Amino acid sequence: MVLGGGAAPPRGSAAATASMRRRKTTSGGASGGAAGTMLQFYTDDAPGLKISPNVVLIMSIGFIAFVAVLHVMGKLYFVRREA
Repeated sequence: MVLGGGAAPPRGSAAATASMRRRKTTSGGASGGAAGTMLQFYTDDAPGLKISPNVVLIMSIGFIAFVAVLHVMGKLYFVRREA
């Protein structure tokens, strides 16, 4: 049996075992796995502020509304200056 360019080695063979060893990622350290990094955001031990998603949503909507109000005030101020 001839393996193609991208075909995986047969299951249970020494080549498959070596391939799996190479693919394993280390968790921790500077490189750290993506899953380990994401899980740190949801633990009680994570450093930083503890803000619920609802608070973030309300703050972002408030910021958008504040910018919209500033745009409207700027337009009104500009119209009054020209008259």
